[in-house]
Amino acid sequence: MQKKIPQRQCMGCRERREKRQLIRVVRSPEGQVSLDFSGKKNGRGAYLCPDPLCLKKAIKSKALDRSLEVTIPQEVLDQLEKEMEANLHG
Repeated sequence: MQKKIPQRQCMGCRERREKRQLIRVVRSPEGQVSLDFSGKKNGRGAYLCPDPLCLKKAIKSKALDRSLEVTIPQEVLDQLEKEMEANLHG
């Protein structure tokens, strides 16, 4: 029997992809927002494709803010953008 591959929806393009292909943004129980590359941090998570266009769409539509039920700090958005740029050119 084949193991089921977890799927998640990107908050930018709304496409479903394998969880491992996406970047997880997590809000901890204390309300701290951070990036989660392990996929194992405690808290509420939202997912994004590693594509700057998806990030721009998610910011514009406030999808991440709604999903995590908190306003995403600018430094987290900047860190996300840096990660995505590194993925594109690396």
